[in-house]
Amino acid sequence: MDQERQGGMSRRDVIGTGAVTASILAIPNMAHAITDEAQAQSPQTVPVSLTVNGEPKQLMLDARTTLLDMMREHLKLTGSKKGCDHGQCGACTMIVNGRRINSCLSLAVMHDGDEVTTIEGVGAPGKLHPMQAAFLHHDGYQCGYCTPGQIVSAVAMLEEVKAGAPSFVSPDLEHVAYSDHEVRERMSGNICRCAAYPNIVAAIRDVHEGKTA
Repeated sequence: MDQERQGGMSRRDVIGTGAVTASILAIPNMAHAITDEAQAQSPQTVPVSLTVNGEPKQLMLDARTTLLDMMREHLKLTGSKKGCDHGQCGACTMIVNGRRINSCLSLAVMHDGDEVTTIEGVGAPGKLHPMQAAFLHHDGYQCGYCTPGQIVSAVAMLEEVKAGAPSFVSPDLEHVAYSDHEVRERMSGNICRCAAYPNIVAAIRDVHEGKTA
């Protein structure tokens, strides 16, 4: 007992005091490490300027924000749907500088200065786009979840055809042979889980042929 106690402190007291002292000295280093980690994980905010449905928009966004999330979460344009979030279903289709894209796969910062059209910019209640009217006339939807992407994609597809896009079915053709098979191939990136494909094709054919609903 006398050997363990020296100056009123036992060996256990000395060991315990040393452990506490080491912990206190380590706190500043731990705090510094936590701060560095937090800074590394904090989002980098960047300015993004683009034209959405004909209106200029300026936003400060997390650099990781997708074009789809920018529209839905920041601009409250919720017509474009998040279906698979992997670029496989087409529910999020938007038109960027005249080309249709899967907005869930594209970062908003990549489109600084671009012109973007969502389903809200295609038509509006009381002033429907012919494609929207044709979808209504032919019942080109059931649950409706894929419909915004289907309509946006169909509108862009017809513009591609007008611009002289090559045939998907017969690449040797100078111009698109506008058959049902061609329409299905050109719309294959847009999935309808309700399988309303015949009605969708009929709606697109009507608009292509200039028929009114």
